[in-house]
Amino acid sequence: MSDNTRQTNMYDPAVIMGGLYGDGIIGLKGAFSREWVQTMREDMDAAYVAALKRPGGVVGRGPQRHYVEIHPEDIRGFVDLATHPWVIAVCEAVLGAQYKIVEIGFDVPNPGAETQPWHRDFPAPEETVRGRRLNSLAFNLTGVDVVEAMGPFEIAPGTQWDDAAEFEHGQFPPKSLYPRYEARAQYKMPKMGDISARSAITIHRGTPNRSNEARPVLVLGVDAPDACNAERHDLQVSHHFWATLPDSLRAHLTCRLVDELEPIVQAHTIEGLIMGDA
Repeated sequence: MSDNTRQTNMYDPAVIMGGLYGDGIIGLKGAFSREWVQTMREDMDAAYVAALKRPGGVVGRGPQRHYVEIHPEDIRGFVDLATHPWVIAVCEAVLGAQYKIVEIGFDVPNPGAETQPWHRDFPAPEETVRGRRLNSLAFNLTGVDVVEAMGPFEIAPGTQWDDAAEFEHGQFPPKSLYPRYEARAQYKMPKMGDISARSAITIHRGTPNRSNEARPVLVLGVDAPDACNAERHDLQVSHHFWATLPDSLRAHLTCRLVDELEPIVQAHTIEGLIMGDA
């Protein structure tokens, strides 16, 4: 048995599933060192500067907010992240042994970012609506120690199961439901090195960034075999990078193998968050 397998077995599937099927979000504190996160932040900052200069390199998520999809090899710690025992344990518990990594990117709420409307990142799939099964997860890693002035991520636990019949685009609940979410709302203020996993259909929003510092957060998207979120993304891996990856990780990547990485034109827009982008 490998060290990773032994460590993965330390995490109880019942606790993992209870958290994600209950609140819709779980976390692990101190998963990575602050030095590791500082390197991740350097890579995100460099990718952000490059994306802002490229047509279609970023997509708006509201005023002073952007999302940038990147290549796995743009993050020096990608293998560390994708093979972390907790990440593996969470994916296997919720999505099954044949889970697929379909996305890596980051959100940047800059100074001046305003409150987002409550929303889901995409409409709930039939597997969740009718089958009551989660078939995708988003892992988040903050690039900073989050404080309230930075506009923390806010989530309404348990709302991944809410009926979306009245939701605009299947994602945006009417304002008449806001009191329900505000009554449940929890600010998430992780520190560098913490990692969370959530269902992207649990109702959430970004809050105002009143600080002078951006709050970048890395996003790793993972699907069950029957999910189709890969269609929203263009995960690319160069042949050179592919050759350096362990076989155990290759088996979980849904990607295009390319001789030379191509610039990514952002495709996962969230219409209700674009208005007023700056």
